[in-house]
Amino acid sequence: MYALVEDNNITQFINQPKSIVVGDVRYPAKIFQLWSQSEKQAIGLYEVVVDATNYKDPEYYNNTNSTYTFADGQVTESWGTATAKDLDDKNATDEDGNELDPVVIIKGLKSQKKDIVKQQASGLLSPTDWYVVKATEVEDYSVPSNITTFRSDVRAKSNEMETMIDNCTTVDELKALYEYTEQSDGTTTRPLPEFPEEI
Repeated sequence: MYALVEDNNITQFINQPKSIVVGDVRYPAKIFQLWSQSEKQAIGLYEVVVDATNYKDPEYYNNTNSTYTFADGQVTESWGTATAKDLDDKNATDEDGNELDPVVIIKGLKSQKKDIVKQQASGLLSPTDWYVVKATEVEDYSVPSNITTFRSDVRAKSNEMETMIDNCTTVDELKALYEYTEQSDGTTTRPLPEFPEEI
């Protein structure tokens, strides 16, 4: 992305090459590819430099809107300080800060992550539910042991993951549970356990 700077002020952003007018002159879109950086800057065209120092993962943080500045011959896009999203559930409030009646719960990150775990567990269990239903309806039928083991493992992993999520005291701790790292054998793992493979 480019910015057009006139009289030290950013007057326009150009997301893709196009014909532009600077002063009284119209320049063709080809200048974006053919001209050198110094030639473009001579007419006020600067490639935007992104400073993502303060930008954090939007799944876990609320970022400010980005701002653009021109200083020392450079146009920079940057963000203010990001704030962590709420870990725990809270009651919604009105514009005066009073809790709504009836109470409306806004789910925090922990609840959101646990809901995903529950949905994943349900998705893994549902294809084998018919075994359990059949076992309750057909007297001489038993659920195969591999199915019973699989279903038990899914529930155990679900409970283990939810406990680990609940034990987090900061957003960074929660985020770290989902971060994969490469092991010495070339595999990648994360602190949060994985569900058993479907059967």
